[in-house]
Amino acid sequence: MVRRHWLLILAFTIIGPPLGYAAAKVVPPRYVSQTMVLVQPPAVSAKIVPDIDTTTMNQELASLKQQILSRSKLEPIIRKFDLYPGQANTQSMDALVVKLQTAIEVTPVAPLPETAARDLPGFSVTVTLNDPHKAQSVCAEVTSMFIEGSAVDTTQKGTVVTSFLAQQLADAQTALNDQGAKLAAFKSKNNGTLPDDEPSNLNVLTGLNSEYDAASQALENAQRDKSFAETLLQQQLASTHTTETGQNPDTLEQQLETQRTELGNLQAMGYKDTYPDVVKAKANIAALQKQIADAATSSGAANATKAPATAESKEATALRAQINGYDEIISQKTHQQDDLQQQIKLYRARIQQSPMVEEEYTELTRGQQTAQDNYNNLLKQQNDAKMAQDLNQEQQGQYFHILDAANLPSSPTFPNKMFFTGGGLAGGLGLGLALTFLLELKDTSLKSERDVEFTLRLPVLAMIPAVEPIATKKSQLPPILQAPSADAGLTLRA
Repeated sequence: MVRRHWLLILAFTIIGPPLGYAAAKVVPPRYVSQTMVLVQPPAVSAKIVPDIDTTTMNQELASLKQQILSRSKLEPIIRKFDLYPGQANTQSMDALVVKLQTAIEVTPVAPLPETAARDLPGFSVTVTLNDPHKAQSVCAEVTSMFIEGSAVDTTQKGTVVTSFLAQQLADAQTALNDQGAKLAAFKSKNNGTLPDDEPSNLNVLTGLNSEYDAASQALENAQRDKSFAETLLQQQLASTHTTETGQNPDTLEQQLETQRTELGNLQAMGYKDTYPDVVKAKANIAALQKQIADAATSSGAANATKAPATAESKEATALRAQINGYDEIISQKTHQQDDLQQQIKLYRARIQQSPMVEEEYTELTRGQQTAQDNYNNLLKQQNDAKMAQDLNQEQQGQYFHILDAANLPSSPTFPNKMFFTGGGLAGGLGLGLALTFLLELKDTSLKSERDVEFTLRLPVLAMIPAVEPIATKKSQLPPILQAPSADAGLTLRA
């Protein structure tokens, strides 16, 4: 096939390169301006000033890319740099924005594998336009928008976080005040029965019991001493009366005094009126009083009311004074016992109420501690957020560092004349071969013994040489007998 159509193939192969070169001259050129931006890590460690922005660099770059490549951002750039002067009147602004979006490419820089880093170390901005100066200006403008957008976004996030924490802190302060008021009211209501008061209540109760035992012991001693003093007084009075009158001391008056003393001792010891000894003493006193009254009636009022003319002795007076002192001690200790009993009951009641109060008190203190911890945590977070916001404001424009500024392209990246010329050569050659293949498909002549066998499906018996050149007889022969060349013979069919 190549031998039969080599002229056609050669013609297209020769015509292809000039056509490719001419196409390179006609196609509008494209200039590419590129800039490289690196992401600087924070100057202060996160352990000192925690970062309030949890957005990764990948997420922030994607968000900024969507914002900057929006119509609201690109339409002013188209108008500012007059990017498409010939198309502004024929195409809509939406179509021009789409063209500019296609011309702008933001490519993240992949981190090195050995660093095992997850965040992007930087990104590149590439702008492709027909004018090199406009490509450089648009590339610089887009890069500046990225840097400014990052600073504004960081500031807005810091403001949102600090405002949120301020509101949360105010709510936590209110909750803490409420818990404190509840706890103070509970302490005031249950003063003395709180769990913290239980040890002191036990100590006070122990002391009161000791005081009560001491008062009881002192009361018993005073009663015993009083009884002894009264006995001595009776003996002294009896001895004095015997000395003066010479009568038996066991007179009715002395017996009555003795019974009264015994009754007083029993009552001082705390025995009730129903006690047998108290009942007996009262019965004896009543009987003696009746006997004395009867004796006085019979012997006359003078003898009944006769009193000793002589004064008591000093010993009797001293004994009476001791008895009076013991009476005062007994009265004092009795009142002291009553007071101590009231206090003991009070502190016993407090100790018994402590377990019931402890549960509610524990719940209130737990709630206050939780509110206090929440307040302290929010206060720390607010301080950290304020420090981070101040640090971000001081470092505005330093988070992104322009490594390579937008360059001014000196030559277009498209079209490549050598590439177009080579493409024309390859295209011409391919086109020639394709036409040759099509011509061969349309040619139905038999050019070889194999074609005859394939077409007729009959074996060839012999080949007869051509009598005269095919050029002169070709038109007279049937198509099946046309020879492929001048020196080829005729093929006979069986």
